[in-house]
Amino acid sequence: MSTTATPHPAHPGGGRMRRIARFPLTWLLAGLLGVGAVSAVAASGPPVLAVLGAGAAVAVYWAVMRFVAGRPTPEIARGRAGREALSGAGIGLGFVLVSALLIAAFGGYSFTWASGDVLPVVFAMAAVSVGAAVTEELMFRGLALQALERLCGSRAAVAITALAFGGMHLANPGATAWSSLAIALEAGVLLGAAYLWRRSIWFVAGLHFAWNAAEGLLGIPVSGHVAPGLLTTHVTGPALLTGGEFGLEASIVPVVVSVLLAVPMLRRARRRGDLVPMRRGGR
Repeated sequence: MSTTATPHPAHPGGGRMRRIARFPLTWLLAGLLGVGAVSAVAASGPPVLAVLGAGAAVAVYWAVMRFVAGRPTPEIARGRAGREALSGAGIGLGFVLVSALLIAAFGGYSFTWASGDVLPVVFAMAAVSVGAAVTEELMFRGLALQALERLCGSRAAVAITALAFGGMHLANPGATAWSSLAIALEAGVLLGAAYLWRRSIWFVAGLHFAWNAAEGLLGIPVSGHVAPGLLTTHVTGPALLTGGEFGLEASIVPVVVSVLLAVPMLRRARRRGDLVPMRRGGR
């Protein structure tokens, strides 16, 4: 009798389960549930919890991509995190300041110094903005855009995630159909274009963070949410110019400015060959 062990064929169920797990919609759903749960817990606590939640969300994202999707995560590589985040923050800060100053030049905004302690206000605004920026970018650009990109190409993925991002803000205070469409155009498209250009979550999270923090510190409602800032913004004029109660995002001005930023980003991504064409199935 031979003592040589006979190799057993791989169980067919294992390969099938791996294919199911690595299908884009599977790891998209797993990631959204995981990162969304972390975001919900962090949002219910003090500002410092938002920062801790952002770190936990990155860990959840990495685990889903590594063990469910079975793919590397260069988009959250630590080696370029600081540089990409600062670059994105510079664009986000410039975007808000240019938009707010243009509205002020047309008579829509005026600013006065708000009373209160500077450091607590800055810390609270920065902490909340970090939490929101990181978790939302992991969900929309890290998970949704990349999954949809594998299914229907880059352009469709940006369009779908932009509409979803705008729709998510319909529940915010003072939201209207116009404010959600404006956010879809100025935030959904701009952040999607920024991701395709840089392929870095740190870059889009930095842009998103600076956008929210700058608005809040100027005393402008952040997507309808009002919080103490360093300044108080006084609003006069039509809502189409000022954004009304919803804030800057419902103004036509940042919509125009965002298009001027997003178009060259998409062009650069296309020149590098980083736009995924339409395809029939996931990979």
